[in-house]
Amino acid sequence: MEQSQPTLVLASSSPYRKEILERIGLSFQVKSPNIDEARINGESATELVERLAIAKASAIADTHNHGLVIGSDQVCELNDEILGKPKDHADGVRQLSKASGQRATLYNGLAVIDAETGRTRSTVVAVSVVYRDLQLAEIERYLKADQPYQCCGSLKVESLGISLLSSIESDDPNAITGMPVIALLSMLRSFGLAVP
Repeated sequence: MEQSQPTLVLASSSPYRKEILERIGLSFQVKSPNIDEARINGESATELVERLAIAKASAIADTHNHGLVIGSDQVCELNDEILGKPKDHADGVRQLSKASGQRATLYNGLAVIDAETGRTRSTVVAVSVVYRDLQLAEIERYLKADQPYQCCGSLKVESLGISLLSSIESDDPNAITGMPVIALLSMLRSFGLAVP
């Protein structure tokens, strides 16, 4: 008799993460965690995203008595400044003006928690990007067209944001959109989930 697969829950309100999991054929539920995403004083970008990924997964796992819960978070680090989601249009202009011609790193925190046992696995996956030299007029056009106000560093690579870049370096092309799939599938397998 084949063992039943554990329930899978994505602890996220991100439509991009949901779309990635749908694209790879996983069956899952979506629940939005309600956590404080503020950075702790002195916390590095990698510490921040890993802590938030675990916190998001924990918030949902605490309300379930079984299943695997996935948490993820992403920030952009540019010249030692951590860029989150832009507050508004002016902040988007500020972020992209600073990024013009620069290399930045997108850090993706990923966590999977077994709600029944509390067993937790987590990691951080980095993506390095180089921005083209950007003129203010094209930054303004991009922000008005894409409205990337839910994307860290104002970079919505799922659509026009990709045009702002001259290169991307990553072991996992999905990581740039906030869900490192290669690491996720490895974690899910380690919990006994049968994935291709």
